[in-house]
Amino acid sequence: MSSRWTLVEELISRFTDLPPEAIIKEDLLRTGVGFSEDALRVSAGYKPKAYFIFSFDLVPIAKMEKGENLRAPEEICLRDGRLGFRRTIVSVRLNPESPYRVHISGEGRLILELDSREVCEVEFQKTPEYYERTLSNGKPITDIAPTIEWGYLLYLTVFRICQYFGKNEECQFCDINENYRQQKRSGRSYTTVKTVEEVLEALDIIGETDSDAGAYTVTGGSITSVLDRKREVDFYAQYPEAIEKRFPGRWIGKVVVQALKRDEVQRFKDAGAKIYHPNYEVWDPRLFAVLCPGKARYIGRDRWISRILDAAEVFGPAFVIPNFVAGIEMARPHGFESVEQALDSTTEGLDYFMSHGVIPRFTTWCPEPMSELGRNNPQGAPLEYHAGLLRRWRDTHSKYRLAPPPGYGPAGIGRAVFSVSSFMDVL
Repeated sequence: MSSRWTLVEELISRFTDLPPEAIIKEDLLRTGVGFSEDALRVSAGYKPKAYFIFSFDLVPIAKMEKGENLRAPEEICLRDGRLGFRRTIVSVRLNPESPYRVHISGEGRLILELDSREVCEVEFQKTPEYYERTLSNGKPITDIAPTIEWGYLLYLTVFRICQYFGKNEECQFCDINENYRQQKRSGRSYTTVKTVEEVLEALDIIGETDSDAGAYTVTGGSITSVLDRKREVDFYAQYPEAIEKRFPGRWIGKVVVQALKRDEVQRFKDAGAKIYHPNYEVWDPRLFAVLCPGKARYIGRDRWISRILDAAEVFGPAFVIPNFVAGIEMARPHGFESVEQALDSTTEGLDYFMSHGVIPRFTTWCPEPMSELGRNNPQGAPLEYHAGLLRRWRDTHSKYRLAPPPGYGPAGIGRAVFSVSSFMDVL
């Protein structure tokens, strides 16, 4: 019996208050998944990875010998199997060396294996009709307005790079700039700055055929000076403003940008956005300074936190949902030495925000090798940390009797569609 299989079974038996599906999902997100050639042949006929903002892979495209970047699915759905899995949606993070593999069984079933032992069955998402369409300028719609979360979220990365450049400015866990470069080298259509007109045309096409999407996200890299002669707030606010004018109330509008001043946050509210995500990345003051050097110098941790609370007065606490990257707290050489230390620090942040009615969400850290942190921590954080975080997040959420955060679709195991962490699965 393999050590990974033993570890997973041991954690499932320890965390009996968590869905076993969530523990497997977290392990897939931190470890990645490989695909057999037969599985890739099948998945090529389904909804593909769009590389909607980061690489979210544990190997660069140049090392994908099977061309997985063009053939693998955006997400997989886990179900049934030996553990009787309930429907669980997981973002695909490619890693040909992962102990997890999607394969076709001898009976022709699509399955997930862990060290060659079947875990559960797998489904791929059907390619939406609009994925076959192009804009009038010839760009594929998947470049301009791909969807994730099993079709629930329209993901509009309107600025593909970040103005925090280089080791001394970029967030150490982030590969947005390197991913942009590798996508361009690979020949993929990967628009640097998406115009308002391109976004509206894409949404016109989607609006004709799609009924699954319930929300859109407008996001991109940080703008520390200007872009197209616009400050960050002016650049990003133009998109929800135009979308809401063309499609009033059609989708829940979300904006993911830096923690901005109160009057700038009001601009997003006035533009029609319903949810604001000023992502704080990591709670610990020392780690924030080390892992987010540009943000620490440009805005600063204390100001970032105070602006989150200011934003709660503009949007309402339930509609301010800052993200953190779960697991970077333990990254070497600066991270916490023990799982409990890391969990205690992160829980302090959860308690602080949730006591104010603000519900942080998290993305499970993918140690991308094109990022500084990923290069030096290819194993990511221990699975025990991720299981413990799910429990701490759920219990803190329950402590303050908060509702599920809006804009993420249904909550609960078997229903949730949020695919880059399991926080919605454990509600």
